[in-house]
Amino acid sequence: MTTRTRVTLGRREDLGADCANCFGLCCVALAFTRSVDFPVDKPAGDPCDNLDGADACTIHPDLRSRGFRGCTVFDCSGAGQKVSRHTFAGRSWRDDDATRQAMFATFPVVRRLHELLRYLDEAASVSPDAALTERFEHVRALSDADPDTILSVDVDAEYEVARPLLLEASRRARAGARSPNAGGWSPAGGRTPAGGRGPDHDERRIGRVRVGPGADLLGADLRRADLRGASLRGALLIGADLRGADLRSCECIGADLRDADLSGADLRGAVFLTQMQVNAARGDRRTRLDEGFQRPSHWTG
Repeated sequence: MTTRTRVTLGRREDLGADCANCFGLCCVALAFTRSVDFPVDKPAGDPCDNLDGADACTIHPDLRSRGFRGCTVFDCSGAGQKVSRHTFAGRSWRDDDATRQAMFATFPVVRRLHELLRYLDEAASVSPDAALTERFEHVRALSDADPDTILSVDVDAEYEVARPLLLEASRRARAGARSPNAGGWSPAGGRTPAGGRGPDHDERRIGRVRVGPGADLLGADLRRADLRGASLRGALLIGADLRGADLRSCECIGADLRDADLSGADLRGAVFLTQMQVNAARGDRRTRLDEGFQRPSHWTG
C-alpha cells in the first residue's frame, strides 16, 4: 500500500509538507545513516528502497515499526512541493541527469529558507513589526527564485540578518509569561538586576540545573518544572524528563527534544516550536499543544 498525503505542519499551509505534490525529494536527495533512526545507510541522491515508481512510500503506515523513525520526524517545511512544482515547474528528477543534479542541490537550500520563513511568520504573528514583514517577503522571494539564484543564496547570512528580529520577537512574546520566582542568573550563578535583559536574563536555575540558551540538559530531571517564559534556545534536551512541566510561552528555537518526555507537559504558546520537534519527543494524551500541531501517532494514550 502506498501513501501520498498532505501533512499540514505549523501555522501556514504553504509551509507544511504536501507529499502528493512532491517527487519524493526527501526520500532521494537526502542521505541517512544506519542508527536508531534508520535501519540502513542511504547515500544522498539514491532513492530509498521503499520509494515506488509513483514517488510514494510503500511502508508509510509502518515506518516506525520497520526502523525508519527518522522519516516520521522529518519535516521539509513545504520545500518539497515548492521545488517540484514551482522551481522546476513539474519536471521530475527522473526526467534527466541535469534536472536530477540541480533539483537535489536546490532542495536543501529551499528547505532552510522555508524553515526561516516559518520562524519569521510566527515572529510577525506574536510581535507585528514592519521589519519582520519586510524580511519575510525578502526570504520568500529568494525561495521563489530560479535554481541558479537559489544556489547562490548565502543561507547562513540570511539567518544572521533575521536573528535579532527573531530574538526580539521572542523576548516580547515571553515578557509577560515568566514565572514570578524564576529570576535571572549569570553564568557564574549571580542574579541579574530585576528586569534586566541580555543573555543572562534568559537563564535560571531549577534546583542545581542551569536552564537557558544552549544549556546541556541531556537527560535532565525537569519533572513539573516551572519553565514559563524560559529560553531553551539551542538547548540540548535529548532524553530529558519534562513530565508535567509548564513550558507555556518558552522559546524553543533550535532546542533538541529527541526522546524528551513531554507527558502531561503544557506547551501552549511555546515560541518557535516546530512539528518536527514535537515528532521527535515523547508525549501522551495529556500533553497540551496549540491548535495547528498534530499529535504524533507514536505518543502513548
